[in-house]
Amino acid sequence: MFKSFYIERSFEKVLSNMRRPKGIKTKKSVAKRFKITGTGKVLRSHAGKRHLLQTKSPKRRRALGGSKVVDKTDTHRILQNLPFSH
Repeated sequence: MFKSFYIERSFEKVLSNMRRPKGIKTKKSVAKRFKITGTGKVLRSHAGKRHLLQTKSPKRRRALGGSKVVDKTDTHRILQNLPFSH
């Protein structure tokens, strides 16, 4: 009688640890790559400014420095992964 009680209790503990967390989470990979402005636009950085910069002209390096607004066809998917930003 006591043995089955302990087995049930231990199994109950395992099930409680396997539950998914409540609430929604921010996709951290998306949060690091994009920024949301105050008006709700999504900004991204330019690709190609990580390495091999000596082969690129100074004009090209300066142009790669700034941010750019993401196309509106992609903003919906990005905002879905950043639930607390809008």
